[in-house]
Amino acid sequence: MYLFPRMLDQYQIQLTRMLEAEQYREAKGLLNFLLQCQGEDKRHYEEWGNLLTWLEMAFPSYEAEQHGFVPMDQASPQGEAEDNEDALRKQALVSDRQDDDYVAQVLYIMQNHPIADQQILALERAAHLDNPVVDETILSWLDGSDIHPALQFKALQCLRRRGHTGTIRLNRLGEQVELELDGTPLSMDDFPPVVTKVVERVESITEVIDATMPHFARELWKECIQCFYGTSAYVRMKDDEETIDCYAAALHQSLELTLYGRADDDDIRDTYGITDSLRFRYEQACRTLRHVVEMQDRGEGEEP
Repeated sequence: MYLFPRMLDQYQIQLTRMLEAEQYREAKGLLNFLLQCQGEDKRHYEEWGNLLTWLEMAFPSYEAEQHGFVPMDQASPQGEAEDNEDALRKQALVSDRQDDDYVAQVLYIMQNHPIADQQILALERAAHLDNPVVDETILSWLDGSDIHPALQFKALQCLRRRGHTGTIRLNRLGEQVELELDGTPLSMDDFPPVVTKVVERVESITEVIDATMPHFARELWKECIQCFYGTSAYVRMKDDEETIDCYAAALHQSLELTLYGRADDDDIRDTYGITDSLRFRYEQACRTLRHVVEMQDRGEGEEP
């Protein structure tokens, strides 16, 4: 298997994020995948091999075999893999310390760290803290700060994992939305079926173009859906089955622009059956995803 240069760059960025977030099992899986690819510079294989060796020595309990890069027909059932991953991750995140200083440190990083991945890691640690001040701090932070919508979503997940219920009002992508905390999806399987159908549609088309594209499609869709969850665009999508093709085509367009820097819009619309009657909804979907991707590139959450 060969990688396009932009794909290699994306994988390198993803690997860095995994290591920063202490996602060692995922990092091992990605390194194993990269080592199987062909045609790259020799120094890349040396770096990947050395890093994989170090990870296996430093974190032997984090097995890579169940990582998402295993072909779907060989992988463990989705639920079982996620349960195992959640157990390993909780074990790694839970600290023996539960004193006030440790709680304050975690919450300070959550609110103030300049790197979003470290804020997300702090939120994952906060989910396992047995201290009532955690919920109060997260709710106050969400209410009074201009937070990137992806980070907002992680905070909502943290509150749900902590058993917090009720309604919360937030500004997401320039809209005031009202959300039920106990309805926050904790995994992609928790979203309405239409969300899965969108990415499955893209995967079925892109897998014949390049074997690596379905993986990028799923990752990009996960990032996007977390950002516009709860907005009017999300409501329109989940309440209308006809938007599956519109959002699938928009996701495909965003994917090609991200990986290759170009996309043939006419060809994409033909592939996904975007007729004149669906054109407006397709363009709405494109604007929504483009907005999210631009925010991800800038690392900020305000309206452009």
